[in-house]
Amino acid sequence: MLAVGDDRQHGGNDGYDDRPSAHYSWDETVPNHAAVQVGDTAVLWDKHSLLGVSVIESIEKRRITKKLYSCPECGLAGFKARKTVTPRFKCYKCGAQFDVPRTRSKRVLTYRSEHGVAWIDLSGCLSGPVLRTLCEHPSSQLSIRRLRWPMFTAAIAHHDPTLRLTIVDSRSDSITGGHRPRTVRVRIGQAAFRSMLLETFGEICALTGPAPAPTLEAGHLYSFAELDEHHTHGGLMFRRDIHRLFDLGELAVDPDSHKIDVGSDLMAFPAYASLQGAPLRVSLNAGHQKWLAEHWDMHRVV
Repeated sequence: MLAVGDDRQHGGNDGYDDRPSAHYSWDETVPNHAAVQVGDTAVLWDKHSLLGVSVIESIEKRRITKKLYSCPECGLAGFKARKTVTPRFKCYKCGAQFDVPRTRSKRVLTYRSEHGVAWIDLSGCLSGPVLRTLCEHPSSQLSIRRLRWPMFTAAIAHHDPTLRLTIVDSRSDSITGGHRPRTVRVRIGQAAFRSMLLETFGEICALTGPAPAPTLEAGHLYSFAELDEHHTHGGLMFRRDIHRLFDLGELAVDPDSHKIDVGSDLMAFPAYASLQGAPLRVSLNAGHQKWLAEHWDMHRVV
């Protein structure tokens, strides 16, 4: 899997949200998009060298509206931006040069894999050219391609005989083979964080109101996976389904009015559509407002 953040493009789009040690994103416009499965071993690189290897824990699928760009002359997406030459873009299919590509919107199925638990950092162990020779099709330019695993492990062993990839093999077996002991990553302090929020707000979902404690979860207003710490004013109690939809950005809170905004995909469901424009059911302090504003900027500000 090729992971280079905003520089990784396919079909002239706006790039992908990649964090190589934790998750990888792609969509149905990418060749081999449906070939990746839970339990697969994923090897990630950045065009220049190997980054690491892990096992895919889960794959989240969503339908979103995405902007696609193409050459205004030939209509194809085989163009790239140039940093020091004008016009900014050059199409490598027809040779056209232009500053503004053709734009259209399309509903696409997106994929996001989670693979942080078994991640092994192998930064720089193998070069890009060497990795290419280990693929089933070495000359392929695809972002997702099949790797010859035995050849890959042999190359790693040749580079550093002390490196062991056994955690990857055992983790893959535990996912694909059913119930076995497995490695898990625990959020240290999560129970205490939840207790603090329950004491502060009571048995109340911040968006929907009173709810039984067993249905409530401590929701971070930011990405815990990235910051890896519990901020005192960085969480609210959410009902389990509300928590999930908030994390996905399908539900957000306007930082100025403190009213709920419901994503277009949820408006077909009356239970969620009824939340549109409703006020929060809890009081906020400056810390909560700061995190909610960042969440809003991420999911609502274009």
